[in-house]
Amino acid sequence: MAEAAPKWKAGSVYWTELNTWEPETAAPFLEATLGWTVTSDVMADGTRYWVGMVDGVPVGGIFALTEPMFDKSIPAHWLTYFAVEDVDATLEAIRSAGGAVIREPFDVPGVGRIAIIQEPTGAVSGYMRPAM
Repeated sequence: MAEAAPKWKAGSVYWTELNTWEPETAAPFLEATLGWTVTSDVMADGTRYWVGMVDGVPVGGIFALTEPMFDKSIPAHWLTYFAVEDVDATLEAIRSAGGAVIREPFDVPGVGRIAIIQEPTGAVSGYMRPAM
């Protein structure tokens, strides 16, 4: 049987995530202003993650910044994830093009393989191979 076509396209925006120290404040704000329905769940590592949905379709997440994992000086920010065919191979292209790898590739079960990068202008984003 042929493998089903992915529901993503390489090079496209795949996911957006609010990284914040106050997810409990952010969730109702996004519900009131974007019409999201926000649910949360405890992940395997014990951290809580929030998912925003529109008409039952996941559209973005909320990640809680916490100490000591993150320095309190990091401001709340949105992080965009771009879909790529091969995260590891793409990192070679990122470095060759003048970018830097902030966090080496890691796997999130059921989500995909992810790396966090910084482009030459200083902007940070995630590159990921979504799980099938």
